[in-house]
Amino acid sequence: MSATTNDILAVIMGGGRGARLYPLTKMRSKPAVPIAGQYRLIDIPISNCINSEIYRVAILTQFNSVSLHRHITQTYNFDAFHPGWVQIWAAEQTPQSADWYQGTADAVRKQLFEIQSTGAEHILILAGDHLYRMDYAEMAEFHWKNEADITVAVHPVPREEAPRLGILKCESDGRISDFVEKPQDRETQDRFISRSDPARPFLGSMGIYLFKTKVLVDLLTYHPSHDDFGINIIPEAVRSHKVYGFDFDGYWRDIGTIRAFYEINLEMASSNPPFNFYDSKFPIYTHARYLPGSVVDNSQLKGVLLSNGCRIQKARITHSVIGVRSQILAGTQIKDSIIMGADYYDPGKRPSSIPTGVGPNCDIEGAILDKNVRIGEGVVIRPFPRHTEIDSENWFVRDGVVVIPKNGEIAPGTRIAPE
Repeated sequence: MSATTNDILAVIMGGGRGARLYPLTKMRSKPAVPIAGQYRLIDIPISNCINSEIYRVAILTQFNSVSLHRHITQTYNFDAFHPGWVQIWAAEQTPQSADWYQGTADAVRKQLFEIQSTGAEHILILAGDHLYRMDYAEMAEFHWKNEADITVAVHPVPREEAPRLGILKCESDGRISDFVEKPQDRETQDRFISRSDPARPFLGSMGIYLFKTKVLVDLLTYHPSHDDFGINIIPEAVRSHKVYGFDFDGYWRDIGTIRAFYEINLEMASSNPPFNFYDSKFPIYTHARYLPGSVVDNSQLKGVLLSNGCRIQKARITHSVIGVRSQILAGTQIKDSIIMGADYYDPGKRPSSIPTGVGPNCDIEGAILDKNVRIGEGVVIRPFPRHTEIDSENWFVRDGVVVIPKNGEIAPGTRIAPE
């Protein structure tokens, strides 16, 4: 009997500290970070699984995981007549191991009992911090056709991106013959050219791996000190197993830094965004909030991605993302910014004299305002030069982008800008 997607278990990495996305990860794990107004990063791989008819999904969590757990349990529930499930597999101390996850491969190693108990013949390893739309069933068909032990999803990349990715040497039949992690010198890079396209001569690993379950178990068991797939397991497997590269040339972005997060979000506010969240055949799912429509009163909006439940009064907003339940008061200007909105509307008796949202007569440019922030009247925020890094008491600058962390409060009249 031929294999089907019912034979696949998807395992999503959801437990990293996410230091490069700090302070967005100050109170949440990286996959729980909001994106495009009303989604979270974890929605991308889970939606891809559901659309690919892979209905068994395990999410490995560890760090700051409460909000991620809440989102998963509120969002991904199949009915009683459907065999699918989305489960949280949290890091835990056991009699066999007192350590937390030490890396991507180690996280999977510590859950081998749960993985094997599912009876899945193939394991799909996914990252929780990428933006893309992929039919994993096509990758599985390629995997089965080539009788591969491991299939790695690969993406064409230009030379300037090679130093930050795992680069694979692919032969004409698709088999991977060599692997190098983040090659820095040109001589090493030249040995890994796999494509005739001078603009994008390399193939970078997307961090998506499809394993035969037995091969995965053997590799993790025989190499107990190998804690990372990209650094340890895949280079080892290339020498001993049949490893193939599945070409994917669609939109794919690694949201690993504040600058990348900022720029990718603002791309979604353009008139023709490079990634379409509205694909009716391959939708991106998220938590259904049942919010009212947004109210825009005597305001100017140009190039704005506007979410539900917002109230905008006599404001001017340009090239920005406005998240759910955002409140923006009169006289305020917002440009090139991401306003994540709020988890709730202000209660009758609020903890601060400054209401949730952006107060009146503010001028905000080049900023990320996380959930539930309170911006007082007349606050001015301006972007800093690229590569600027600042840690202040209640605001941060990362690569020139000003970030107000979740639940942050900025006093009226504050000015955050280069001197």
